[in-house]
Amino acid sequence: MERVTWLFLEYLICCTAASCLTMAAQTELNITTDRSALLALNARITSDPQNMIFTNWSTTTPICNWVGVTCGARHHRVADLNLSYFGLTGTIPPELGNLSFLVNMDFSNNNFHGILPQELARLRRLKFISLRKNKFMRVIPSWFGSLFKLQVFSLFGNQFSGSIPATIFNLSALQKIDLRDNQLSGRISREIGNLTMLKEIYLDSNNFEGPIPYEIGYLPNLEKLLLGGNNLNGHIPSSIFNMSTIKELASISFQVASQQT
Repeated sequence: MERVTWLFLEYLICCTAASCLTMAAQTELNITTDRSALLALNARITSDPQNMIFTNWSTTTPICNWVGVTCGARHHRVADLNLSYFGLTGTIPPELGNLSFLVNMDFSNNNFHGILPQELARLRRLKFISLRKNKFMRVIPSWFGSLFKLQVFSLFGNQFSGSIPATIFNLSALQKIDLRDNQLSGRISREIGNLTMLKEIYLDSNNFEGPIPYEIGYLPNLEKLLLGGNNLNGHIPSSIFNMSTIKELASISFQVASQQT
């Protein structure tokens, strides 16, 4: 009986050790995936005036110690990638979509350009993305609508054109949308009323036309609404003036008349 017990204990110890080794190997594999993704980004950077990336992102240093990189305490995977104000010039590689634990991505105030690869749609944990003040062009990719956990979506100060993709209005967790200072056009969709968690809407300094959707006036958490510098017409929906949550309502184009006048 004692021999059976010891054999069973030895079996459990072996299984536990094997499990630990498997988990360790998997963790190493995952962090290798993250390292490869960041090195692919590094390879796409053509100018780093502050030497923030070129001198710090070294294969001899753990990536969780790289400047701009923060890893999660639980999984030890890249959770935060903040390269804002680095002055970088370059393009975004598709490998960045392999950062499967990424929650925050901030590339603000750089000179990134080119297209945003479809592979970024795999960043399903992403809650915050800011590409403000870069040089991205063309239409806003529709795959942004697959990032269902997204709370902050900022493309302010680029050169995006076309309309806002309809898929954006499926992001039920969205609290802030900032598309200011682009070249966007078309109408502001009534589907914006689906985004009931929205607190801030910044659509000013574009080429939007048509009326302001009355659905905006029924967003229960809206605090800031900036629509100026567009080609909007018609009346400002009276529901907007009755919103108790609103704190900032920027002047809208003179072509838009208030229903209260």
